[in-house]
Amino acid sequence: MKDELLFCPLGGSGEIGMNMNLFGYGQPSNHKWIMVDIGVTFADDTIPGVDLIYPDPGFIVERKDNLLGIVLTHAHEDHIGAIAHLWPKLKCKIFATPFTAVLIIEKFKEKQIDIINDLQIVELNGSVNLEPFQIEYITLTHSILEPNGLRIKTPAGVILHTGDWKVDPNPLIGENINEKRLKEIGNEGVLAMICDSTNVFSAGRSGSELDVRKNMLNVMSRLKKRIIITSFASNVARMETAFYCAEQTGRQISLVGRSMHRIYKAARQCGYLKNTIEPIDPREAKNFSREKIVYLCTGSQGEPMGAMMRISSYVHPDVYIENGDAVIFSSKIIPGNEKKLYKLHNQLVKDGIEVISEETEFVHVSGHPNREDLKDMYQWVKPKCVIPVHGEHRHMIEHINFAKEMQVPHPVQVENGDIVKLFPGEKPEVYDKAPSGRLYLDGNVSVDPDSQSIKDRKNISANGYLEVTLMITQKGNIHSNPVLSFRGLPVDDRDEFVYGLEDEIEKTSRSFRVGSRQQEHNLIDALKTACRKFSKEKTGKKPFTNINLVRI
Repeated sequence: MKDELLFCPLGGSGEIGMNMNLFGYGQPSNHKWIMVDIGVTFADDTIPGVDLIYPDPGFIVERKDNLLGIVLTHAHEDHIGAIAHLWPKLKCKIFATPFTAVLIIEKFKEKQIDIINDLQIVELNGSVNLEPFQIEYITLTHSILEPNGLRIKTPAGVILHTGDWKVDPNPLIGENINEKRLKEIGNEGVLAMICDSTNVFSAGRSGSELDVRKNMLNVMSRLKKRIIITSFASNVARMETAFYCAEQTGRQISLVGRSMHRIYKAARQCGYLKNTIEPIDPREAKNFSREKIVYLCTGSQGEPMGAMMRISSYVHPDVYIENGDAVIFSSKIIPGNEKKLYKLHNQLVKDGIEVISEETEFVHVSGHPNREDLKDMYQWVKPKCVIPVHGEHRHMIEHINFAKEMQVPHPVQVENGDIVKLFPGEKPEVYDKAPSGRLYLDGNVSVDPDSQSIKDRKNISANGYLEVTLMITQKGNIHSNPVLSFRGLPVDDRDEFVYGLEDEIEKTSRSFRVGSRQQEHNLIDALKTACRKFSKEKTGKKPFTNINLVRI
């Protein structure tokens, strides 16, 4: 029986974020696996109390004895964010380039896990041998330091996994895209390319960090008062641009927000940002006049706890903003964040602050390939098969059409959980399904989307909370008034609501003598129904209701 070569995305196919990809090779009953990336996505307001969501790794956890390692392409959260949460279930080797490794070590420190013995640092353009996979790191360009594509060589053929990338002719920090090696790989023959789909609808090229720098300098040169730039902390080239423009316009720069400091420190540790001015502490920055300071801060997506939101609400302890100042949003509006970002923009404009964003000036370029960039990659690599990932379904279907235009013989459309047999067979195709799904990080516990804690919290957030405590005598009679407590109910007249509820409780309890456990349960159920019905009549809400029986 022939060995098989398989590809299976567990996250990141049919969504942007939460990337987790598996490659398998071997006999049908005994594949060896590698995992490429292990990311998160961020929850929205529909899941109260949850920030992070990651792929359910159940399929590979069951096969962890055959998991040779986790290979990381770059350090964005949607590619490494789940590592400290899920690694304890997998306990395998981790491979990463130096900058990514520094950020991962931080994540494990927070979890109090010593990862040093299991983390192998790979040099840029270096390679890793995990028989039967030989993995070569290929330097690409993206909106973070050290983005890598992976050439995965197997006995059945070569796969190129692009990770996140673009073609940036002047990335400012880090190497240019390794076009020479990509062309060589194409000439050697590529069985399949797993490729980024994020910007497949965007014509032309995604643009260069150098062009952003030139324009940013023009914008900052005309601004006379305090300047606040907000951007993704992980974009170190953009960070360096902020430093460069501050220096050129005779200003000091101050970093605001935890992740800005974290990324700055990691970049310095890896030998980047060597020729920039020293940032000053935000507390010292207060002593500089408005036209002599630039703040670079987190919160470019309007995150409630991000530095930018706190500054605009005048609650930041160190950074004050006033009429005539300017805020530059040097970032893209991520789909889904429009509402909170426009609210933030409106708040600033209302207070007499100039807002500059990608809608008004050229202050941002994407880190993903537009159609012309994709065209370059296809012409260099000439793959026999393309599997679009890193996109919603609409992106991936458009990418399939694009691959057909580019004369790729076998484009394959996938979604999370699809198992694609790349070899053997006449052509690559989806031939099986792995269990896939998502896990929510609720507090510090992983839970299923339909877990009781999530259901209860959604219920409470929509309907409020009511608690009733009843005293029961030894003879089983209900004793004196119940103790009532409620939250989140739109009660007009509190006394009237409480007296009415007490009457309902007394009426319902009258018909019960509480001797046995079963009678207790029956009473609790009857009281829940009566209280929720009464509350619905009075307030229009059916609260999450809890009944306590206390024997005295």
